[in-house]
Amino acid sequence: MSGDEAVERPTAEQIERLFVGPEPRYTRVEVAERSGVPQALTERIWRALGFATLPDDAVAFTEADINALKRVRAMMESDLLDERTVIRMTRAVGQTTARLAQWQAEIIVGAKLDPGHPPSPADLKMIMETAQRLLPDFEMVLAHVWRSQLAAAGTRLLAMADMAQEVVPTRLTLAVGFADLVSFTRVSRELDENGLAELVEGFESRAADVIAANGGRLVKTLGDEVLFTAAEPRTAAAIALELVEAIRKDGPDVRAGLAYGPVLPMMGDVFGTTVNLAARLTAVARPGTIVIDAEMAGAVAAEPAFATHRIRRRPVRGLGVIQPYVLRGA
Repeated sequence: MSGDEAVERPTAEQIERLFVGPEPRYTRVEVAERSGVPQALTERIWRALGFATLPDDAVAFTEADINALKRVRAMMESDLLDERTVIRMTRAVGQTTARLAQWQAEIIVGAKLDPGHPPSPADLKMIMETAQRLLPDFEMVLAHVWRSQLAAAGTRLLAMADMAQEVVPTRLTLAVGFADLVSFTRVSRELDENGLAELVEGFESRAADVIAANGGRLVKTLGDEVLFTAAEPRTAAAIALELVEAIRKDGPDVRAGLAYGPVLPMMGDVFGTTVNLAARLTAVARPGTIVIDAEMAGAVAAEPAFATHRIRRRPVRGLGVIQPYVLRGA
């Protein structure tokens, strides 16, 4: 008998115990009764977290689930949060942590296992042991980073409120930027899966570094495209110029589009005509160039670090005829 055959493959129950803790003892009906939260609300919370609805008689919940719901009940009873806000907050936590957990699991597996061979039971056991050792540190770091990100978000909102002379701005004036890899479809056909993964991860990580270093916010990544915002037009312009140059050093060309104007922040994303315009300008840009709208051009006109060049007016789907400019470093 080989060493791998002697090692038992970890079960789903063992994985759940590693991360969640004690074995489940309660059904969803019992959880609602013990927590004092109506069953209809507990089910909405569970769905908002991204988990499947379970039968009434399924024993799938722990004491920790009850304690978490008791905290939710306390926040609602003290009028800190209403039911609608609880569901929105829950959905934000569920969607964000689901992506985070999947991403982190992929990183650990990719670092520890050979992608060219299927994992053996011994490999899976080693991954479990690694996760068990890392979990306390990951948990502490996650809480610290989350608090730091909350502080950064609060600081940004305060600065924007001062600029807009509003206490809680619902529509913000921001510089919005898109940047995407040129000819991504063609390039992706020429790469194997590992090469494609390296290309996308390299682009996203380099973009995230440049945006953060210049004081912008990375809103989201879409594989071959990133969306970012900045409170000041000059910040967005600096990000775009550095990003195009940094990615070019790695091989593929990048093009970018920037627009400045009102946006609607929602669910961690941004929406509105300014966002749509930035996306359309990206499609107009040639490889290695940055195209901006008239508002951006006017905002950076007095900045010695930048130069703008007006190009021909053109119709843009859904936005009419616009006057674009090419942005360059001075």
